[in-house]
Amino acid sequence: MALTQWTNSMEWLAAASEDPGACKQEWQNGSTGVALLEAGRFWDVLVVPEQLGLRVADLLEELPLLEPGPCLLDARRRHVGFLLPPEPQTVWIGTGVRLLGAGTWIAAPAPHCRWGALRWLVPPDGTGTLNMPEVLEVALQRCASELSRLQGHCAPAAHGHTTPAERPVEDGQLVRQCVAVEHVRP
Repeated sequence: MALTQWTNSMEWLAAASEDPGACKQEWQNGSTGVALLEAGRFWDVLVVPEQLGLRVADLLEELPLLEPGPCLLDARRRHVGFLLPPEPQTVWIGTGVRLLGAGTWIAAPAPHCRWGALRWLVPPDGTGTLNMPEVLEVALQRCASELSRLQGHCAPAAHGHTTPAERPVEDGQLVRQCVAVEHVRP
């Protein structure tokens, strides 16, 4: 990663910290090289099981005309996190899938860290590029179906024109849906 891009990436990522200066100091000279970053303000993190996440990351990098957003591997916890735009009214449903938004934190290494148990599969580019939810959803569904077939399970049957809330969630199927928020006036 070129020095300018690395600096821009570090500035962009550290902005999600309570203390960006201390965050950058930890990445450059700290004992752990890991900082806590707040999700939900600049980005959310969709956490998926490692095997699925690695396949999705590979698929996203192979897509022409698509610049994949940041993707973080935590090999100790065996999951992959995809940074995407904050969508407070969206719910992701699937086995082992969690959305980290407002009020949650992630441990993140420096943007240039591409080795170790906690590392970037796709580092932030410093411009604010994030994974597109619609593309990520399709990639997750495709890779989940592929893994399901490889593991000897039947792929989920195609559903009719129902809303995600009306569909049963089967093994290997992922669903993203928007949650309607009703405001009650006194």
